[in-house]
Amino acid sequence: MACVGAAMGLGSIWMFPWRLGTYGGAAFLVPYLLFTFVLGVTGLMGEFGFGRSQQRGAMGAFENVLREKGKGYGASLGIIPVLGVTGVFIFYIIVCGWILKYFVLAVTNAFGSLDLPAYFGAFAGQPESIVWHLLAMIVTLSIVIKGVQGGIEKSNKIMMPALFIILFILMIRSLTLPGAGKGIKFLLVPDWSHLADPMTWVIALGMAFFTVCLGGAAMVVYGSYLKKDEDIPSSAINTAFWTTIASLISAFVTIPAAFAFNMDPQAGPPLLFITVPQIFQAMPGGYLFGVLFFLCVTFAAISSAINLMEVPVEAVMDRFKLSRNKSVIIVALLGFLVGLPLDINMNLFGMFADFVTVYLVPFGAVIAAFVFFWIYGVDRARQEINRGAARPLGKWWEFHAKYVFVLTSVAVLILGIVVGGF
Repeated sequence: MACVGAAMGLGSIWMFPWRLGTYGGAAFLVPYLLFTFVLGVTGLMGEFGFGRSQQRGAMGAFENVLREKGKGYGASLGIIPVLGVTGVFIFYIIVCGWILKYFVLAVTNAFGSLDLPAYFGAFAGQPESIVWHLLAMIVTLSIVIKGVQGGIEKSNKIMMPALFIILFILMIRSLTLPGAGKGIKFLLVPDWSHLADPMTWVIALGMAFFTVCLGGAAMVVYGSYLKKDEDIPSSAINTAFWTTIASLISAFVTIPAAFAFNMDPQAGPPLLFITVPQIFQAMPGGYLFGVLFFLCVTFAAISSAINLMEVPVEAVMDRFKLSRNKSVIIVALLGFLVGLPLDINMNLFGMFADFVTVYLVPFGAVIAAFVFFWIYGVDRARQEINRGAARPLGKWWEFHAKYVFVLTSVAVLILGIVVGGF
């Protein structure tokens, strides 16, 4: 559930629905599901196996494997995916602050008195957002500081089931709205012509990697906490499956409701902060469903932020031999300070986020895949992944992982740069 929580962040609830609608509805699911379960699951198994085989996060794992080969630069190489995930954490926790703010607005029934497009523009990128940024950091810190079992696992055991229950309730309400049928048609009736458009396949490929949280560090650190008898292939499939289910349910929450109230279902990022609140404002019983929706989004945001924060925390603990408490406080303080300029300058926020997500994170995923499947050895990688597996992977998987997955990871990096990120 912690891995599902890490993967199922704002991308599932925020980005997936409008991309599904934009790129052919049900037709988009063909390449998306293909890439998610053929390639994304392979990447998850690799990162879980990499972490478990070394019992360390990215920097330590890279260091161990390269040292075996007589190379002393493993930790320096491993810092790249750590920096990528840390960069995501720095700007993601700011967005978590926005989510907390909107949850409070929902609870206080304030949407009706606001000009939402103008309000979001006057809030994001302004000093007021700093307080919410700090609050999001404190919430995440308070969970991570309690450790893997007492903090990360315990919180996800509460948040993940609650998130799915809330999403299901919201989906039923959305699907029963007058006019929702157009949204259902938009999502389910495939426009097969989109499959002839290479961009559909490119976006689906990028979304598949993005959705399951591949980046060479986040899932590696969770893998490092796995016991030797854990079933890695099953864990990877479950992570991809439940993240996909959450993404689909989210689509059936937001898109039919948008059609029901004649709002733009392809609004992109503004869908979450402008379109959706307007829907709840106009919907009978909208107060209750608005509170539930933003509580759900809060759970999704925090569950991912926990995973993102754990990466630099583990790296600080590993490198400097500090206690978890000290490491968490250092990471939180530095992350907050570095993020302050992003709080008050949306152009800087955008440039920083683009650099991290377009270049650093995909590059980290490529490096991790190459080190585990090529340098550590794909035969040893398969043995590690099969340890504890109810259905061990066959010899055929080695070619798939070493060549198909690694080369596709390189393609994701290149295509992401070409299209400006996924």
